[in-house]
Amino acid sequence: MKRLILYIALICCPLCSMAQVQVESKIDSIQILIGEQAHVTLSVSFKKGQPLEFPVFKPSQYITPGVEVLESSEADTSELDNDMIRVSKVYTLTSFDENLYYLPAMQLKVGGKAYQSKSLALKVLTVPVDTLHPEQFYPPKDVQVNPFMWSEWSPLFWLSVLLVALVCLIVYLRSRLKNNKPIIAKVRIVKRVLPHQKAMQEIERLKAEHMPTSEDQKAYYTRLTDTLRKYMEERFGFNAMEMTSTEIIARLQEVDDKKMIDELRELFTTADLVKFAKYSTLINENDMNLVNAVQFINETKQENQPTTERVEPKLTEQEMRTKRSRVVLKWAIAALAVVCAVMFVYVLYKAFLLIG
Repeated sequence: MKRLILYIALICCPLCSMAQVQVESKIDSIQILIGEQAHVTLSVSFKKGQPLEFPVFKPSQYITPGVEVLESSEADTSELDNDMIRVSKVYTLTSFDENLYYLPAMQLKVGGKAYQSKSLALKVLTVPVDTLHPEQFYPPKDVQVNPFMWSEWSPLFWLSVLLVALVCLIVYLRSRLKNNKPIIAKVRIVKRVLPHQKAMQEIERLKAEHMPTSEDQKAYYTRLTDTLRKYMEERFGFNAMEMTSTEIIARLQEVDDKKMIDELRELFTTADLVKFAKYSTLINENDMNLVNAVQFINETKQENQPTTERVEPKLTEQEMRTKRSRVVLKWAIAALAVVCAVMFVYVLYKAFLLIG
């Protein structure tokens, strides 16, 4: 009994090994015309890690008399279950003789062992030619003139219009460069808002937004002091936005009204306490600081100032001849010239293709 089991195991092991390797071959078309191509796909499934050798054919080598192999593709590998993989390769065949061909089995090696695919068949047909009625054969047709189609010519037309516009721009820039004239030279009349008007407009916005009675006292005092700082910067000419409250008061000591300075000092002190010490103020205190700010603006404002300003271009002959402006203008002209040349060649090439 033990010997019988041993013999059965010895027989089954090779069979199991053989069962793990599956070779398939198929052809995409069993019937072709002379000179057409057929594709034979050779696939093999086996355990991963084993060496594989596909049959190798040289270009124009006959797989069977009358059928030659034109080329073979690269191997295509795909993963399967149970640590198996499938590798496929496509062979392109052709024939120039009418016949029914028997394609022999292809032989490949997996793990050093040889395996064969199934044999296939390929039928090659010739093109039927009616030699009994030669009058039905027609000579080649003459060259025909294609009809004019605006859809084909419209892109070239608009490109030509753009090309003409760019050429005109180049001529204009060259004339400006030659005559040293500014490209844009306009006199503007700018409406000027006086410093106290800007400050009062911002204070009116604070009132409209009910900022004095708002719970966000920090935002209120920030906007109020920033309004005063901007006003002082434009009115007195020092950089109040970058100065502390003490520095601002020191710069304003030249003003005669000491009471006004004291009230302004109290406003800035309260604002610093609110912003940096989380100090809470009363509503009447907020209103009083707002009134002090308005009073300071009214007492220091300058009336009878011009409300409009004439802005003229400050372009002199020397500035227009500077190296930087001329170099920039020259580079712009050169770039436009290159673009125009490319567009011109492209339009000519496309027109030649359409006409030809």
